[in-house]
Amino acid sequence: MSNVRTPLPVLQPTGVEPCCPPLAERPFTPEEAERAARMFKALGDPVRVRLFSAIASREGGEACVCDISDVGVSQPTVSHHLRKLKEAGLLTSERRGTWVYYRVEPSVLAAMGALLGSPAAA
Repeated sequence: MSNVRTPLPVLQPTGVEPCCPPLAERPFTPEEAERAARMFKALGDPVRVRLFSAIASREGGEACVCDISDVGVSQPTVSHHLRKLKEAGLLTSERRGTWVYYRVEPSVLAAMGALLGSPAAA
């Protein structure tokens, strides 16, 4: 078995809709509020923010779990937090041999920025 790391192909966010409109654009529908809350809840823990940042800041926006597990908690806790980020739609994962590689879901950072941004001034 080889430990050669093959990066995932960079996916272009074609036709990807952001979860919600910008906060200041209009009141959210119940469904939009649920999606936004799920994302914010997943990022509501400092360990998850560190893990998300460690993955997003890596070249290619992906990282092996073996390279990001040093965040001051046990490995099972790291796995728990990564699973929560994945369930919220912020990460995807791929098993390669014995390791799991995590990647920031395409367009997530742009969608988060759009959500927190304000609409253009009229």
